Amino acid sequence: MRKLYFLVPGTDGKFACGGLWAELKTLKLAQQVCSAEVVTYRQRETDKLFLDDLLKEANLNHVIFVISWGFDIAKLATKLKQHNVVYHAHSSGYKFNLSASIPIITVSRNTLGYWGQKSPNTLIYYLPNEISPEFRNLHLERDIDVLVQARKSSEYLLKELIPTLQQKCNVQVVDYYVEDLPGLFNRAKVYLYDSAEYWAQQDVSEGFGLQPMEALACGCQVFSSVNGGLSDYLDPGFNCHKIAAYSKEYDVQRILKVIQSPGCLNLSEQVLKEYRQENILQRLQVILAELSEFFDHKQHHLSNIKSLTQGRLRKLMIKNIYSKVKKKYFRA
Repeated sequence: MRKLYFLVPGTDGKFACGGLWAELKTLKLAQQVCSAEVVTYRQRETDKLFLDDLLKEANLNHVIFVISWGFDIAKLATKLKQHNVVYHAHSSGYKFNLSASIPIITVSRNTLGYWGQKSPNTLIYYLPNEISPEFRNLHLERDIDVLVQARKSSEYLLKELIPTLQQKCNVQVVDYYVEDLPGLFNRAKVYLYDSAEYWAQQDVSEGFGLQPMEALACGCQVFSSVNGGLSDYLDPGFNCHKIAAYSKEYDVQRILKVIQSPGCLNLSEQVLKEYRQENILQRLQVILAELSEFFDHKQHHLSNIKSLTQGRLRKLMIKNIYSKVKKKYFRA
């Protein structure tokens, strides 16, 4: 099995974000299956490999470069075109195309479907993000009525809904790093998450939406948007409630009702099992074995399936129109 190099621009400072933590978490899981290491490519860091130095090696066929940083993918794919490369896709909607020589591993079925349509001749796999075991319901007394994290929250949530709720119940808005997030989720009755506006401004999708799942795993009742990767597991009316539904008054009415009479909408252990470490490691082993086989094949064979380019789509459309006109003519 080939060694994996997980490429990230850097691991601290301005590069610190949820996407980086998710990627480094995947790296740690991969290290339980094969040899894997982090490689930076923008900032040099002590005790970490740097991409430009690594590329000076004569033969890198024994490794696979895992790229994931959305805005850098096009540039990295070009730079690494002579090597074995896999795209670990979180969000979708970035304005680039990939050749069939770069397999794609997606973190959500939503992103899987996006690339299945956009890149139909490419090997594509689904490997969900992990929900750590500490995210579980401790069945404690919940002293926070409503919990919301400011980052990625919509203007409606922060400036309209929350001020109204603060007049009626105990609301905690978090705009700082939380050391014990499972503990905080276990104190809250309701968790609010509304990221559709944020991702629309970024012009890319919600890649996975980790926190609503973590909150549900801890027994919170979740009111959330269902954009992008959230639609993988959120099921309004059955395991969560839809936020920003028709009017602020209706949102307030439904949230207060849940606070006063907590329901039992949650993710079953069967659903959560898909996102726990055991299942992800099993899937990862299958995916890596197939990738190794693919890169062996690629050494001796060229891609020969026509790509679904705009030019080819136009030709196919013209052919279809001609075929319909021809059929109509002969019927006449």
